[in-house]
Amino acid sequence: MLDRTALLAALKAQIQALGLKVIEDNADGFRAEQENILIKWLLGQRKALYRMAVKLSDADHTANFREMVKENSWGLLPPTLTIETTSIRGTQPSGTHEERSLAGGGKIDFGRVREGLKKTIADAGWAFHYEAARAP
Repeated sequence: MLDRTALLAALKAQIQALGLKVIEDNADGFRAEQENILIKWLLGQRKALYRMAVKLSDADHTANFREMVKENSWGLLPPTLTIETTSIRGTQPSGTHEERSLAGGGKIDFGRVREGLKKTIADAGWAFHYEAARAP
């Protein structure tokens, strides 16, 4: 079983390999985010930001995980093609959301980060707990 410091280091390395940026770091855990979709032009813009947080509990060796997608836009957007597949198992969403436009685009894969971290946490001998009702 890995200790808290070693597990946090392994999770941060994995997060950075997935392209997320650690934005807040403390002794119990961290928060990370990634801007996945950006459509920007003269008359408006649309952004989608994936945010996640992990907090470790030494008492019961549990890793608490939270995630969310924050979308915002302003102005008039260009014509955009959107392809979305979604499924929910219990309280955990999975699927993809992809947008394409002449002014940009991108893709969010719900569950990719969560499933990768869940495996790392289990391999380290810790329990994984998904907190569905809390934002990071």
